[in-house]
Amino acid sequence: MNHATIGSPSSPSQPLPLSSETETAEHEAKARSRHYGVRDAACQAAAQGGGENYFSAFALLLHAAPFHIAILSALPQLVGVVAQLASVKVLHYLRLPRRLLIAGGRAQALCWLPILSLPLIAPEHGPWLLIGCAMLYFGFGHVTAPVWNSLLVDVAEADGRGAYFARRARTTALTSFLALGLAGAILTLGQRWDMSWIGFLIIFLGAATARIGATNCQTHVARLMPVHQLDAPHGFRHFLAKAASQDFRRFLLFSGLMHFAVLLSGPFFVIYLLRDLHWSYLEYAGWMASSISAQFLTLGPWGRIGDRYGNKALLALTASAVPFLPMGYLLSEHYLFLLTVNFFGGVIWAGLSLGLQNYVFDSLRPEERTRGVALANAMNAVGWGLGALTGSWLATLMPAELSIGSWHLTPASNLPFLFCLSGVLRLVIAMSLLRTFAEPRAIASPLQGHLVRELPLLKSLMALMPWRNPRVAP
Repeated sequence: MNHATIGSPSSPSQPLPLSSETETAEHEAKARSRHYGVRDAACQAAAQGGGENYFSAFALLLHAAPFHIAILSALPQLVGVVAQLASVKVLHYLRLPRRLLIAGGRAQALCWLPILSLPLIAPEHGPWLLIGCAMLYFGFGHVTAPVWNSLLVDVAEADGRGAYFARRARTTALTSFLALGLAGAILTLGQRWDMSWIGFLIIFLGAATARIGATNCQTHVARLMPVHQLDAPHGFRHFLAKAASQDFRRFLLFSGLMHFAVLLSGPFFVIYLLRDLHWSYLEYAGWMASSISAQFLTLGPWGRIGDRYGNKALLALTASAVPFLPMGYLLSEHYLFLLTVNFFGGVIWAGLSLGLQNYVFDSLRPEERTRGVALANAMNAVGWGLGALTGSWLATLMPAELSIGSWHLTPASNLPFLFCLSGVLRLVIAMSLLRTFAEPRAIASPLQGHLVRELPLLKSLMALMPWRNPRVAP
């Protein structure tokens, strides 16, 4: 009141209430956008956990061969590369991110209808029709990814980015866990009553509904956040050669090759578990849920480690452990053992995925973010596609048994040997490329041994130790 009545028209104090009001409105818009971002994570997780994760199982119902499964993993991702790169060009003409988000999201939701119907109309070509529908599905989904990720980064503060994306990831993990379990139960009942297609009909229509919900959340964020120049004026080659740092280029190589090594084995776990070990859909859902529950428990601590010590440290910890996960499938076929292996896989992958994502965000300026995210996702998708195709070829060359002297190893199929080869390649990539790029943010180096004490699960166990000194800083 005093400022409004005393100050003269030229008084510099008069703009302050307007500035404060603008900052308050911007803060409220970001807070609401963060809320919609978490709701989007839940909807997308429901679509993924109750739909996308059962693509390969649906393909097996259509009598798909291992080669079909590899193509189903590879080609849609390669189409996604083209879609993401094209989305940056399309955005220059649409200008409003909301238009791209609505068009891509609704088109992806509608793709569930041909996914369900076309393979049944022509069952003799079922696997190939499913692959074609999946290419459209992932193409429409990927076209929205760069602009959506750019908007999400804008709503999160830089010093709390790791914590916010960990919160989104925890929401994703919890919702995926519930969706996986519910979908697995529905499919198991359908299998028991000889109505497997009805089970897939129910879960895929649920996934379509969830995708529409995610699109609504994204459009709310696009309305709330101010429209700014989303991209630099130059092309991808100029960005990669001139604008991107050497560390970022080396990180792209590491990330792409790591995805290649992982996808050598990734598409074939479903074949090994459902076909070779004869698991039920419910057992398969429990196996996937073990990984998701581990992610839910550990994403928060991983996010705090990334914020405090940097995402390069997060990558160094997790990428050094991820090579040993697939090797466990060569040791035993017991359900509880493989459940445990996949649980610890969820712990490691939670940190690795968060580190890969946030390293990209931290390395880019706002005007470069859309193009940089598209390029990083394209690199990963190329590695994904080539890895799946190479894995399908190697699966035909792997021996059925291994004999060293008097020691003989004969698993249920030759796929565990492919899993082990994938682990060896991951180890080579981690040891050779992790040291080639640095942390993009100014982060103090952690004290000796302090980072180890911050590891998820280990910190909770140390807190229970009776000899732990309570005066030691957490």
